[in-house]
Amino acid sequence: MKILITGAKGQLGIDVVNSFTKDNDVVGTDVDTFDITNIDSTINFLRETKPDLTINCAAYTNVDGCEENIDTAYKVNAIGARNLAVASLETGSRLIHISTDFVFDGNTQAPYIEFDNTNPISIYGRSKLAGENFIKEICPKHFILRTAWLYGKNGNNFVKTMLKLSEEKKVINVVDDQVGSPTFTLDLVSVIKLIMSTEAYGTYHVTNDGSCSWNEFAKRIFANAGIKGISVNPITSEELNRAAVRPKYSVLRNYMLELQFDYFMRNWEDALKAYFS
Repeated sequence: MKILITGAKGQLGIDVVNSFTKDNDVVGTDVDTFDITNIDSTINFLRETKPDLTINCAAYTNVDGCEENIDTAYKVNAIGARNLAVASLETGSRLIHISTDFVFDGNTQAPYIEFDNTNPISIYGRSKLAGENFIKEICPKHFILRTAWLYGKNGNNFVKTMLKLSEEKKVINVVDDQVGSPTFTLDLVSVIKLIMSTEAYGTYHVTNDGSCSWNEFAKRIFANAGIKGISVNPITSEELNRAAVRPKYSVLRNYMLELQFDYFMRNWEDALKAYFS
């Protein structure tokens, strides 16, 4: 299979490229070689590449930065997704698009399923939802994968941030009023492999099972890393005072994976252990 991967230099993109290169003809691109925000160049690129499948890992994921750079957020997360949908439709490529838990407002106490109403509360969430909607309207052969709290070997993520802070501080303040599902990049890649050759198009939630707060996540990181003597103090989102509002509860249930494939993701704590092993 010929696979085009956008955002190939990001933390997820690198794992996707590495996981698919052995058995497929992979074309990895990033912003320095392929501008998905330009409709003409996007269509021309897919015409020349002729992929069987396009996996869109490209996104503007700086949640606070999106509040200050609104145009960039919508150009990359919405217009970029639309352009790939248009080009995929024209060239016959199937499209896998990575989205986010931030399409929900977090005002619930039950895990969100794919059939729940969306209501993003940040520019990042709104721009990602706009991208989802463009894809749904334009490209019938699509998979939208919503994930959350992603971490992996490459790029920047919460796990790496905590490990770095542990080298500098003995007391770390971490918010305790935001709850979600930490997700290992390689487990997301496994789902991409599961669905990529099927006709089961639609929207899927893809996170590791279970949930925790950021504070609890930090403590488990230090425990798995064998780091002792670190105090992880709970603080509120208001005390952190970030530019963008975060959902207080953005736990996703992988309901479509259960219904369609009888597939269940492993628990986030088991995935974290695997990451460190």
